[in-house]
Amino acid sequence: MPHMQRQQICSRGQSSSHLLPLVLALLSLAALPSRASIEMPSNYKRPPQITTHPESVTVFSVEDLVMSCEASGIPPPSFSWTKDGKPFDPSADTELKVTKSLGSFAFYTLSNTMDTLKPYQGKYVCYATNELGTAVSNEAILKTDVPPTQQKEKKVTAKSDEGSSIVLKCNPPQSSMEPIIHWMDQKLRHIQLSKRVVVGKDGNLYFAHLTMDDSRDDYTCNVQYLATRTILAKEAITLKVNPSNSLPRNRRPHMMRPAEGESTYHALRGQTVELECIVQGLPTPEITWLKKEGELDESRTVKEMFDRRLRLNNISESDSGEYQCIAKNTQGNAKHTYHLKVEAAPYWKQIPESLIYGPGEKVRLDCAAEGTPSPTISWTRNGEKISGNGTKHAVIAENTSLILNNVNFGDTAVYQCQASNKHGTILTNTYVYVIELPPQIVTEDRKVYAVAEGQSASLECETFGSPKPKVIWDRGASYLLADSRVKTLTNGGLQIFNVSHDDEGSYTCSVQNSNLSITAELEVFNRTVILTPPKNLKVQPGTTAIFTCVGLYDTNLRIPQIQWRKNNQKLMESSSDEKYTFDGAEFIIANVEPDDEGVYTCEIISSLDKVEASATLTLCDRPDPPSLPQISDPKHRAVSLRWTPGDDHKSAILEYVIEFEDQGLKERGWEELKRVGGNQNHAVLSLWPYISYRFRVIAINEVGKSDPSNPSEIHNTQAEAPDNNPEDVRSESIDPDSLLITWEKMDKRNFNGPNFKYKVQWRRVVGSGPKWNESETNEPPCIVRGVGNFSAFEIKVQAINENGNGPEPDPVIGYSGEDVPLEAPIDVGVVLINSTTIKVAWAAIDKDTVRGHLLGYKINLRWTGSRGHHRTRRSREAETTVMEETGPNEVKKVISNLRPYSHYVLSIAVFNKKGEGPHSEPLPFDTEEGVPGPPTSLILDSPSETEMTLRWTPPAHPNGVLTGYLLHYQSITESDAGPLQKDEIDNPTITQFTLKGLDRHSQYRFFLRGLTNAGKGEPIIMTGATTLDGVPPSDISLSVGENSVNISWEAQKRHRNVGFYIHYLRKNAGGSNWKKTEKVNSSQSFYQLRGLIPGSDYLLHFFYGNTSFWETDIKTEGTEMAEVQASIATQGWFIGVVSALVLLLLILLILCFIKRSKGGKYSVKDKEDGPMDSEARPMKEETFGEYSDLEEKRTASQPSLCEDNKMCSEDTLNFNGSSALTTELNLDESLASQISRPSEGPEGFHGLPDNSPLNPTIIAPTTNGMPSAITILD
Repeated sequence: MPHMQRQQICSRGQSSSHLLPLVLALLSLAALPSRASIEMPSNYKRPPQITTHPESVTVFSVEDLVMSCEASGIPPPSFSWTKDGKPFDPSADTELKVTKSLGSFAFYTLSNTMDTLKPYQGKYVCYATNELGTAVSNEAILKTDVPPTQQKEKKVTAKSDEGSSIVLKCNPPQSSMEPIIHWMDQKLRHIQLSKRVVVGKDGNLYFAHLTMDDSRDDYTCNVQYLATRTILAKEAITLKVNPSNSLPRNRRPHMMRPAEGESTYHALRGQTVELECIVQGLPTPEITWLKKEGELDESRTVKEMFDRRLRLNNISESDSGEYQCIAKNTQGNAKHTYHLKVEAAPYWKQIPESLIYGPGEKVRLDCAAEGTPSPTISWTRNGEKISGNGTKHAVIAENTSLILNNVNFGDTAVYQCQASNKHGTILTNTYVYVIELPPQIVTEDRKVYAVAEGQSASLECETFGSPKPKVIWDRGASYLLADSRVKTLTNGGLQIFNVSHDDEGSYTCSVQNSNLSITAELEVFNRTVILTPPKNLKVQPGTTAIFTCVGLYDTNLRIPQIQWRKNNQKLMESSSDEKYTFDGAEFIIANVEPDDEGVYTCEIISSLDKVEASATLTLCDRPDPPSLPQISDPKHRAVSLRWTPGDDHKSAILEYVIEFEDQGLKERGWEELKRVGGNQNHAVLSLWPYISYRFRVIAINEVGKSDPSNPSEIHNTQAEAPDNNPEDVRSESIDPDSLLITWEKMDKRNFNGPNFKYKVQWRRVVGSGPKWNESETNEPPCIVRGVGNFSAFEIKVQAINENGNGPEPDPVIGYSGEDVPLEAPIDVGVVLINSTTIKVAWAAIDKDTVRGHLLGYKINLRWTGSRGHHRTRRSREAETTVMEETGPNEVKKVISNLRPYSHYVLSIAVFNKKGEGPHSEPLPFDTEEGVPGPPTSLILDSPSETEMTLRWTPPAHPNGVLTGYLLHYQSITESDAGPLQKDEIDNPTITQFTLKGLDRHSQYRFFLRGLTNAGKGEPIIMTGATTLDGVPPSDISLSVGENSVNISWEAQKRHRNVGFYIHYLRKNAGGSNWKKTEKVNSSQSFYQLRGLIPGSDYLLHFFYGNTSFWETDIKTEGTEMAEVQASIATQGWFIGVVSALVLLLLILLILCFIKRSKGGKYSVKDKEDGPMDSEARPMKEETFGEYSDLEEKRTASQPSLCEDNKMCSEDTLNFNGSSALTTELNLDESLASQISRPSEGPEGFHGLPDNSPLNPTIIAPTTNGMPSAITILD
C-alpha cells in the first residue's frame, strides 16, 4: 500500500505532468473521426455539415446586404437557397453578385439605391448537398430600413414653479434601432443627473422637483444610433423656474413613469429586462425594489439610474413574478407593481449524435427541446419532411425521437430535427452513415490509470468498426458487473466509482466474436487530506493575519502544490509590498486592510486529486463611542440614561460601562457607576443625594473599549439627611486623664447635604446617669480631658447636616488613657527542673494597680557567670540578659535553654500598653551541673606507620567540673566501618593521647568527648590515617629540550617526603666529570635540570642515599656547538678563580642580609615566615631544614594561633603532629637573579610527605626561568 506521511505542503506554481494524458485524451476524442479515417478505405466519404449559418440582418444601406453560408463534407457540398419557403437562385438574379469557393457561398447586391432592396426582404435558408445527404441551415431574416434623419423642430420653452415636477421630452425619431439618449448643454457637457434629475427609458428628462438652479435655455437631447454611427441633436429646450414666495411645500411621492398601480411586462428567456420607476416629490424620494415571494439574485440584478431602474440579466422562467418599486420620503410613499411574465423560444435539451452504423442496426435519434409554450418537434431527411406513419422502417416515437429499424446503405443521409413555437424555430442536423468496416480497438494497450482512493476511475476501450463492436471487460475470475460500483459505458469504457486499494490490478477489454483485446493497469494512491484546515479569523486593521493549512498526501506522488484563493481568485506571493507571504503551511497577510476581508480557500492539489478548506477573514476593531446620552425619567435617587450605539466594527458589543463625574469632586475624575449588557441601550442609575452628575457611556467588545461618548447634561440630586453614620467608632486614648474618640471618615458622597458634621457623644459606664455629653466636629478625632485614668465610657458618633441627622447609632465601650502599672508581682519562686530548665511562679497582680489593660508579665533572667573556679578568659564573659513574656492570665512559666552550672538573677514586672511597672525583688539561683560541650580542637599526628597521637584543647563550655575524657575510634572503608574501640582518660588535665598498634593500611575515625559528673558530652570527630615511610619516586617521565630536561613523577600519597640527587654526565666531552644537582624532594613531582648543551648525549643517574634507583640516557635537541680554541676565557684555572670570587661575593651578601634582618631571639615559626634564602641554610644533608626538637616547635606564639581562631578548626588542623605550619622557602629578590634552587621539604616533620592527609600540601616554588647554581658553577 502506498506510504502516507504528514506534509506541510508549501510548493507553489508547479505544473502537473498528469494533466498531459488528460489533454491528449481530450484531443484524441475530438480527433476521433479523422484518426478513424486512417483505418478506413481510400474512398471513405463524409456527409455535409453546415459550419457557418447565414445570419439575420437589417439593411440600412446597400453595403449591408450580404448573405453567406459555409459547409464541410467529402466530396465538397454544393449550395442552394430558399426564400420564404420557395427555391431562390441568387446566380440568376442580375441585381445580385455571387461568390463561390470550396465549402462556401455568398451573395450581395449590385444596386446603388435602397428602393431596389425592398424585394429582397424575406426568410432565407441555405442547403449544402453531396452524395451522402443534404444539410439545412437555420433561417435568416433580411429586413430593410431607412436611417433616421434630422427633422426640423420648433424651439420649446417650459415653465414651472419652484418645488414642482416637470418632464422635458426628447421625442427621438422612429427607427428599428434602439437609441441611446444623452442630455447635454450647448457646450456639449452632460446635464448633471441625480436622484432628483433622471433620464427615462423613453429618453425624456424627469425632474422630481425643481430648484432655481434648474433654469437654463440649452437643455439639448442628443440621440445616438450605434448601427448607423449617427448622432442627432434635437432643438434646445428652455426651462424657466418661477421662484416661490415662501418655502416650497413638501409633497408625498407620486409616480411619473409608469403610473401608480400595476402593469404587466413580457420577456423571453435569456433577454435583459429593465423595469423603471420615476417619481416626483419633495424631498426627493428614495426607491426600494422588492420581489414578492423571493429575493433578488444579486449576481444577475443591477440597479441603475440612482435606483430608478432595475435591470435583470439573462432571465429565465424562474424570474417570473411580481416586482415592486416603493418610493418614500418624509411625506409618504408610492409604489408600482410589475407582473413579469417570462416565456421562452425553443432551446435544446438533447440533440442527436452523428454516428457511423453498420447494416441491419437499429438507429434511435433522440431530440428534445423546451420552451414556453412547449415547442413542436418535426423531422426532415435531407430537408424533406418525414412521415412516421406510413412505414415501419422509420418511426417517430413520442413525437420527439426518430427510430430507423434495420438500416441499410440507403438510410445514409442528413436528418434535421426542428423545434418550433410562437417565439421561433430552431434546427439541428444529424447524419446517419451506414457502412461496413472491420472492428478495431483504438485505445492503446497496457495503458496505466492512476487515481486516488475515493475517486472514480474510467478505463478506456475505444473501438471503431461498422457495425459497432461490442466489448467485454473482465478481471481474472471476478465478475465485474456484479459490483454495484462498476458499470460499462456506451463508448466501451469501464467506470469504477469510489475506488479503493482493492481495485488495483489489471483489467482486460476484449471485442466480442474476435481475438482483439487490450489490458489496462489501475493504480490506486492514498487520497490527499487536510489535517489542519484554516480557521476563521477576526483581526484588527493594521495587524497580521495568519492562516494555517496542513495536509497529508501519498509520498509515492510528487509533492503537491498548495494554492490559496481569496473569494475564488488565485493569490500570488507579493515581493514588492510583502502583502502576502507563503511560509510552509502558513499564509500570512501583512497590514490587514478592509479590502482583505473575504473567504480564503486553501487548495492542496496533487497530481491526482484536490482538496480544499475555507475560512473567513473579518476585520474587527474597537467599537465607535455611543452617542447622544440622554437623561430621562428622574425619580427619587434614580434616573434613566439612554444612548445610541456606535458601529461595533463587526465585533458584537459585550457590555456598556456607564461612568459619572461629580462636578463637586472633579479631582476624582470619571468613575464607573454601572455596567449593562451589550444588547441594551438604556440603564436605570441609582444616585446619591446632593451630587451634581454628568454621565458618559463606553462600549466594550472583544477587541477593546471604545472612546467615551460625549458627556450628558448635568443632573443635580436633592439634599437629604445622612443615610448612615461613620464606622469603626473606637477609643485610642494614649495620654493619661484623657479620652480620645476616633472613627473612619465618611466619603463626601455620603454627606447627603450641606454643612456636614459629626456629633460625638460620651458618658461614663458607671455612675454618670443617663445624661450624654456631646460635641460637634468636622473630622476625627475628638479629645475629652480630665476624665481620669483608664475609665470606661459609652461613646457614639452620629452624622448630621442641614437637612437632619443620620440614624441613631449604637454606643460602644471605650477607655480613657492608661498609665504604667503601680506595683510589682509578689511571691516569686523558682524550681530547678534540670541543668537548663526552671519553672518560675508568682502571685497574680491586683488589676486595680495595673492602671490599664493587663497585657502580661515580663520575666528578666540575667546570667552573671559560671560556677566554675577556673578563671580562664572564657570565664570573664560579659553578663547577658534573657527576657520572657507571658499572657495576662498566667502565673507560672517554664523557661528552657539556660546555661548549666551558672549563676542567674531573676525578676518579674507587669506591663500594659503604657509600659512596664516596677520589677520584683531580684531572686538569685544557680543551675545544676550539665554534660560538657565538645573539645575546642583536635589535632592528629602520626609518629610512625602504626601510631597516632591525638592533641586537643578542653571544651569551651565544660558546664561543670571536668572529670576526664572518653575516646572512641574505629577503622573505616568506603562501604563499611569497623567496631568502636574505647579508651578512657581519667585525668582532665591531659590534652594528648597516643594510640599504638594501628593498621598502616586503614583509615580511622576518632570521637573525643569530655566527661563531668552529669555524664559525657558531645564529641569532636576527626578522620585520619597513619603516615607511611617514604620511598624514592618511580614512573619517571622526561621531556628533553635544547638546554634543559623536564623531569616529572607521581608523588606517593601518605608517604613521607624523601630527598634524592640526580647525577649527570655529558658523553661527548669524554672523561668522567660527573655533576650532581641539589637535593630534590619526592613531594615536588617535578624538577627541571638546566645548563645542558644543545645536541649532546647525557647519562642520568638518580641516587637515594648511596644507591642508584634509576638510570637513563638522553640527547638534547639542537646542533652541537663547534669546539672553541683555547683562550684564557676557557682555561680551567681562570674559570675556577672567577667562580671563587663570585661565590665569595654571594656569601658576603647573604651574611649582610642575615645581619640586617636578625632582631633577637625568635621562634622557628618566625624564621620560616621571614624572607630567608635556601643558600643561607647549612648545606649538610642531615641538618638541612630540621628543627632542634619538638618543644621548639611549640613556642609562645602558638596559643595566639589556636585560641578563638579559625586556623584551629577541624579543617585547618588536620596536618602533621608537629602542629607547626609547613612553609616554603622564598628567595630574596636580590639573589633570585643569580640563584634558583627548589625548596627542600622539612625533613624534621617526622618525614611526613607534603601530600599526607595529616599535612597541608606544599607547593614547590618555580624557577621562573632563572639559572640554577649548577649552571653558574659549570
